[in-house]
Amino acid sequence: MPVDLQALYPKLIHLMLDTVFVVDADNRIAFVSDACESLLGYRAAELTGTLITDYMHPDDLAATRESIVRVMNGQPHFDFRNRYIRKDGSVVYILWAAFWSEEVGARIGVARDVTALAHAEEELRFLAHHDPLTKLTNRALFRDRLETALRGAHRHTSTLALLFLDINDFKAINDTHGHTAGDQVLCEIARRLKACVRETDTVARVGGDEFTVLLSDVDTPQAVAEKVAQILAALGEPLGAEFGALRMPSCSIGVACYPADGEDADALLGHADGHMYRVKRARQAPGGSPLG
Repeated sequence: MPVDLQALYPKLIHLMLDTVFVVDADNRIAFVSDACESLLGYRAAELTGTLITDYMHPDDLAATRESIVRVMNGQPHFDFRNRYIRKDGSVVYILWAAFWSEEVGARIGVARDVTALAHAEEELRFLAHHDPLTKLTNRALFRDRLETALRGAHRHTSTLALLFLDINDFKAINDTHGHTAGDQVLCEIARRLKACVRETDTVARVGGDEFTVLLSDVDTPQAVAEKVAQILAALGEPLGAEFGALRMPSCSIGVACYPADGEDADALLGHADGHMYRVKRARQAPGGSPLG
């Protein structure tokens, strides 16, 4: 007995894990498969007859409209991504394959939920440029931002400052209290450093217990000195009760200013690093300053 494929097709469509949409020329949903409830949280009956654009993430609406125009002009899409708002208000990332059917007078699209993949890609992009422990900018991104800032400072004849921070005697924390405690202290230092600067400035972790701060558009050496004093005061505050017997370590800060201390990234980093070690040695000397 031959198989009645015509009767089988609708059932097959509803068995698909991906969602099938049929949308007319006015962007109204003419048909959607049962998988839409898993994708968007709506039953098929709730979506049929409504505008598909009503469910799109507003930030992706313009790009999606451009894609719709291309599809309706005979250019199928097999790898278009955008975001939709689910019934519960959450966001779903969707990968589309879509084409326009002249015979039906509608565009047919197959939507796949790629939210987990999108989040994994975002995490990888973040980790490529950030320290996984403190979430601060890492060495590579800091270097890129420093060079960009230097080009801008040269172009606009402005100044900037680079701070190089080293945490004093940090190894003793790891040796005495363990690396988990040390990691908690590093995260607290990162939080306090971020709180001391503007959004236009950059804080980075460039080594185990080494941090850098890029201060843009600083007008005077006095302004830089005041920022250093603010950071030292913030890092000098005791740790909270949740840290138990741990004490906040002190830090040594080296400073380099553009253009006085160098006109390129290597010169500034070298000057700030050298200044930091001089501060550290002065602190360790008899009668040295406890602020170093």
